[in-house]
Amino acid sequence: MVFSFLHKIVQIFAEYFKELEEESIRDNFVVIYELLDEVMDFGYPQTTDSKILQEYITQEGHKLEIAPRPPMAVTNAVSWRSEGIKYRKNEVFLDVIESVNLLVSANGNVLRSEIVGCIKMRVYLSGMPELRLGLNDKVLFESTGRGKSKSVELEDVKFHQCVRLSRFENDRTISFIPPDGEFELMSYRLTTHVKPLIWVESVIERHAHSRVEYMIKAKSQFKRRSTANNVEIIIPVPQDADSPKFKTTVGSCKYTPEVNAVIWTIKSFPGGKEYLMRAHFGLPSVIGEDSEGKPPIQVKFEIPYFTVSGIQVRYLKIIEKSGYQALPWVRYITQNGDYQLRTN
Repeated sequence: MVFSFLHKIVQIFAEYFKELEEESIRDNFVVIYELLDEVMDFGYPQTTDSKILQEYITQEGHKLEIAPRPPMAVTNAVSWRSEGIKYRKNEVFLDVIESVNLLVSANGNVLRSEIVGCIKMRVYLSGMPELRLGLNDKVLFESTGRGKSKSVELEDVKFHQCVRLSRFENDRTISFIPPDGEFELMSYRLTTHVKPLIWVESVIERHAHSRVEYMIKAKSQFKRRSTANNVEIIIPVPQDADSPKFKTTVGSCKYTPEVNAVIWTIKSFPGGKEYLMRAHFGLPSVIGEDSEGKPPIQVKFEIPYFTVSGIQVRYLKIIEKSGYQALPWVRYITQNGDYQLRTN
């Protein structure tokens, strides 16, 4: 909590002064005092939304302009949203983004697997709307007796300050008046066994310390209806490797000596597919095997319209007193986090 608050203060200062350095802090100490007075009261964080702060704390230094009356966002309970917001077209964009952290041993055992997720929103709604979001988390189904449905048990759930925590504790409904624009509604974590979405096998053959050959097999282990985009398989090679030669069944390979690796790029990798790559390098210097071990293979990817946890948005209701119609858009993305596979 403390570190999050300090990071938020740094973000606010950076939005005011652009370059956050000793000189800019010294030149704008009056503004900083004003900001600190607003973001914290009696040791507790208060208004930390930079858009709200900029309504009544200007960047004039000692010539601060004081508004004749504070904005409504400061005086009422909804400090993160101003009144009087209007849009011609009312829309809400919701992204469910999950990152997969994975570590696989050289013999193929999953040593560590974790899903780190978040729900990000872009809200372009007029007035002071209330949103209600329903997810298929396990706690919700247990409290409503719907345990037979497929569900997800979320851990370490953290909400944006706009979420009514008391209501969530009572009936697991995520109800909130959203900030205007882009923000992160919630984050969560799942420590669970994750089947590697992209499995990589490697066979490395050294020939009398004069050359080395790599045979790499990549297999997508998700459903056929999904496709991984912009896949990069990063294979470490010896520091003295040269004269690279590649052969692939799909995609392209590039030797990047600055990081001592081959990057195999596959733009589109459908589910249930398997591809091969062979690489050949010369080894001009005569060196022994690396006794300190070899760096792992790393994999980067992005799978749209898919979440590895199975989390789903059941509904997103938008309630506003004027009764306008709004369009909610929901998108799912699974991507790599710290995704590594060790080699022999």
